Amino acid sequence: VQLQASGGGLVQAGGSLRLSCQASGRTFSDYAMGWFRQAPGKEREFVGGIMWRGGNTYYPNSVKGRFTISRDNAKNTVYLEMNSLKPEDTAIYYCAARRPAILTTPKSYNYWGQGTQVTVSS
Repeated sequence: VQLQASGGGLVQAGGSLRLSCQASGRTFSDYAMGWFRQAPGKEREFVGGIMWRGGNTYYPNSVKGRFTISRDNAKNTVYLEMNSLKPEDTAIYYCAARRPAILTTPKSYNYWGQGTQVTVSS
């Protein structure tokens, strides 16, 4: 099983960025996909999740209304659209997979991508 995260970069505050997570190696139809982030010196933080089957999503209050997760079943890819970015969104962003449901704790996830750096300048 492989998860490949991409799309990070440098963006100004107020800008937008879309991250991608391509999954391979198995069928993920019964999996939940989560996005997490980790800033230097901080714990890994859940920023949202999506059910591969059905597309139900869940977001914490910290990003609700700014972040949107979607998926493309044909491409086996999950996206994290981030809008109105703030300097405090700066972190390494990871995608992860587990089944059967979305959970917010990192240790609940079995598979992880390598992470992609997002830097938001003020």
